[in-house]
Amino acid sequence: MSTPIIRLARPDDRAGAYDVCLRTGDAGDDGAPVFREDPDALGRLFVGPYLAFEPELSLVLEDDEGICGYSLAALDSRRFYARYDAEWRPDLCARYPDPQGDPSTWTRVQEVYGWYHHPDYFCPDPYEHYPSHLHIDLLPRAQGRGLGRQLIAQVLDRLHERGSPGVHLGMWARNTRAYAFYTRLGFHELARIGTPETGSLYMGTRLDGRDASPKRPTED
Repeated sequence: MSTPIIRLARPDDRAGAYDVCLRTGDAGDDGAPVFREDPDALGRLFVGPYLAFEPELSLVLEDDEGICGYSLAALDSRRFYARYDAEWRPDLCARYPDPQGDPSTWTRVQEVYGWYHHPDYFCPDPYEHYPSHLHIDLLPRAQGRGLGRQLIAQVLDRLHERGSPGVHLGMWARNTRAYAFYTRLGFHELARIGTPETGSLYMGTRLDGRDASPKRPTED
């Protein structure tokens, strides 16, 4: 297996990045079994807008088998969500109907369609300290090799260079592996919403006074 490289995403990376989103889409586990009826449902929400609107903050991890991870960020979360709402979401809502009936009977795909129609643009306080946000996903073959740490470091450097004072991220509250990973990287808890099993957890880290990480070989 070749040594993976980190580089800026290209337009032709979308399919590979969507697949990573799917394969990590069940609270970090493989989401393919539960999103079988529409494998791109999550990617349209958690990957596509970043590739379109934040290309300078969209990094992918690639090895000889293809895209095996990414780290995607937005410099100003409120501005990003406003653009998503105006330019990206209308097409999703037109193509994928809002599910009806009892939400407890919805499939996982229908839940995601519900998110298309009823988005949650939550940003933890104090916003002025953590206006940026990011998320990262790695396939199993890329995990446990320090690559996630490198992806996070590079996207944080890019945010810092663009003047961001801090960054937050959201995750499933039940994803204990991710919680431990972010804690080791210096993130701390900002807010919890919902139940431990189905709710969300938001973590953040400040970038004020951050020294740029040593530059690593990349392909831009």
